[in-house]
Amino acid sequence: MNDYLIIILSALGAIFILLAAVGVIRMPDLYLRISVTTKAATLGIGLLLISAAIYFNEIGITSRVLAIITFILLTAPVGAHMIGRASYFSGVKLWSKSKEDDLKGKYHPKTHGLASGMDEIKEKNESKKSI
Repeated sequence: MNDYLIIILSALGAIFILLAAVGVIRMPDLYLRISVTTKAATLGIGLLLISAAIYFNEIGITSRVLAIITFILLTAPVGAHMIGRASYFSGVKLWSKSKEDDLKGKYHPKTHGLASGMDEIKEKNESKKSI
């Protein structure tokens, strides 16, 4: 029974990693590539590691697998976010068919500050009070 579970989990993991690789090739811009790679590859690696933990069936290996999965789940999204943010601020263009740029006009290149929507609301409220 464990053999079938190992085969299913490792096959699914390999498929998700393959989809991440295809996504890197097929996606039109850097931001979509980062998104595909982070989600699909993280899930694929997690499934492969779980199948390895089931195969070896030892507490030492299982605890290491759980630690690795936790580390990947915590660091992959943060790393992808930082790469995407640095890319945006350095001027990497969005895909031409992107419909909305949430950060447009909110980044100040000289101060490297990023304004939020709350800053705009505060400015509007202050301008209303002064009138």
